[in-house]
Amino acid sequence: MTTYILLIDWTDQGIRTVRDSAKRLDAAKKLLAGVGGSINQFYLTMGGHDMVAVCEAPDDAVMAHFTLSLAMAGNVRTETLKAFPEAAYRDLIGSLG
Repeated sequence: MTTYILLIDWTDQGIRTVRDSAKRLDAAKKLLAGVGGSINQFYLTMGGHDMVAVCEAPDDAVMAHFTLSLAMAGNVRTETLKAFPEAAYRDLIGSLG
């Protein structure tokens, strides 16, 4: 599984209906699980973004489908970061020579 970090911001529509946000998170978890992924961690944040999620998905296409589906609902905008675990980081740095 590949790990992704999602930086999430409410749209105007999303903040107007913020009381429904927890239900939308539950639906997003089910949506991603339905395509073989998971939301492993979720945080409400202060600063440059409203929320952060750490997710896993089988591949980039699955994550793209998931985030596009979220965007189509109109409540959030996302920025997706592909994350490399520490072991992969060490391998990459070690291979630099």
